[in-house]
Amino acid sequence: MREPPVGATSGLFYFTDGTLAYAGHWVHENTHPVHTHSFVEITLAVGGEGVHHSVAGRQRLRRGDVILLRPGVWHGYEECRGLDMFNCCFSSQLLHRELAWTREDPLLGYLLWTGPYSLERRGVLTAHLDPFAFEECLVHLDALDELGRQPAARHRGDVIGRLSLFLSHLARAAAQTRGKAFDDAGGPIHPAVVQGMRLLETRLDHRWTLSELAEELHLAPGYLVRLFKSSVGLPPMAYLAQQRAETAAALLLGTGQSVSEIGQSVGWSDQNYFARRFKAHFGMSATAYRARFSSNAFRLAEHQ
Repeated sequence: MREPPVGATSGLFYFTDGTLAYAGHWVHENTHPVHTHSFVEITLAVGGEGVHHSVAGRQRLRRGDVILLRPGVWHGYEECRGLDMFNCCFSSQLLHRELAWTREDPLLGYLLWTGPYSLERRGVLTAHLDPFAFEECLVHLDALDELGRQPAARHRGDVIGRLSLFLSHLARAAAQTRGKAFDDAGGPIHPAVVQGMRLLETRLDHRWTLSELAEELHLAPGYLVRLFKSSVGLPPMAYLAQQRAETAAALLLGTGQSVSEIGQSVGWSDQNYFARRFKAHFGMSATAYRARFSSNAFRLAEHQ
């Protein structure tokens, strides 16, 4: 079992070698404390037993279960007996750069961008792999684990390729879990929705209104809401709130900015409103989140 490339500074843990994507086994006994991280984490149950605990609730794990956690989501494990989890982690920068194309793919877009936010999942998406997909995913995770020992600059394409193959298997499993609801959704996300998501993400501090966003996209507000709900599972302003909460979580753990400064930087200048919106996403206020997780948060360093 390879230890992850982790270092610590001011109580924060991060990958020190600029790894594009990390994959490796973690075996848990008894309880693994609740923690959070600023990167995307996907964990696959390989063996043993235990209970996964997150803001979305508790789930007893079995071989083949997959859990995807968006950045900032807190989670931990309980009642573990040799619980073997194969983890795969990659930065949000990678998601927005090399994997940006996945947003427009029906399966991968649901897995990485819209599924974790829909149906009150609050940044957590679960699925179960059939035996064939499970074995295929192990092949790709083992390859990613091995690539972690190679010079990153010479194997960037290999890492992105293996990660994409792994994600494709998960996306098909997630779509199968979604069932008819996914079939009814049809093809790729509407281009206006993709453009709208990017506008909201790149201008979080702007005081957006539905009317202004609809005008930017040259659509009627009601039609834009229907498009967003169909593709994303949320109306535009709810999606904006999720993005603001996720970004605020990273700033709470990775900077020394005050809570009020962070609220302003993500577009929530009213501190009471910020507290309510953040709690709606993470189950606790921004102040409580920082106090609880600032000493045990994991951060994935950006590749140089």
